[in-house]
Amino acid sequence: MLQMTDRTLLVTGAGRGIGAAVALAAARDGWRVAVNYVADAASAQKVVATIAAAGGRAVALRADVSDEAQIEGLFEAAAGQLGPVTHLVNNAGVPGRIGRVDALDSAVLKRTFEVNVFAAFYCARAFVRRVSTKHGGPGGAIVNVSSMASRTGSPGELVHYAAAKAALETFSYGLAAEVATEGIRVNAVSCGLIETGIHAEAGDASRLQRYATRMPMQRAGRPDEVAEAIVWLLSDAASYVTGATLPVAGGR
Repeated sequence: MLQMTDRTLLVTGAGRGIGAAVALAAARDGWRVAVNYVADAASAQKVVATIAAAGGRAVALRADVSDEAQIEGLFEAAAGQLGPVTHLVNNAGVPGRIGRVDALDSAVLKRTFEVNVFAAFYCARAFVRRVSTKHGGPGGAIVNVSSMASRTGSPGELVHYAAAKAALETFSYGLAAEVATEGIRVNAVSCGLIETGIHAEAGDASRLQRYATRMPMQRAGRPDEVAEAIVWLLSDAASYVTGATLPVAGGR
């Protein structure tokens, strides 16, 4: 079993929102954290500075994880500055634009799957090659960040995003079974309505407020509430949990 001092966590899309919350929560628990970002360097550096101020170790690493050619460099940079990556959170994601399927732009559809699905495959592949006991690695864990949209389908708004997240959950289940005897656990969290900028990014900043009262708990969730679930799934406390999708959705 890995000791805490041997653990390096790579979080994709960690400059803000859920990814940033995961980085902060993991660092609080003693993990070294690679904070991946693609565009907002200032936000990623702020996460790193917050971790450093609390006595933790972190580094901001730029890479577009939907670009297969950049993945090896990301893992090597993390290993060079923090130590070999032993745990992975595939958090990077884009919602596309709100709208019906019959009005969906093909470029939006392609990008939605590139970032939400292909990137997770690319990062998981690189991770397994390094961490699987079959390849001489020490074992580790992956958590993929999904959405309750995978179950609801998000009709009239984000069917493309929902379909991508459903693919991500199927990937999580299949990969978990594939590497279960190789020291790697693979799980997913299915997020409900969470207070992040994804709603504005999708084209409807008021969506968060409109949907909050529809939740059984009558509120949206916070990124830190999702982060706590993810860090638990990464930890040894979840040592017999693999192939699971954990809803973090306020009862939805």
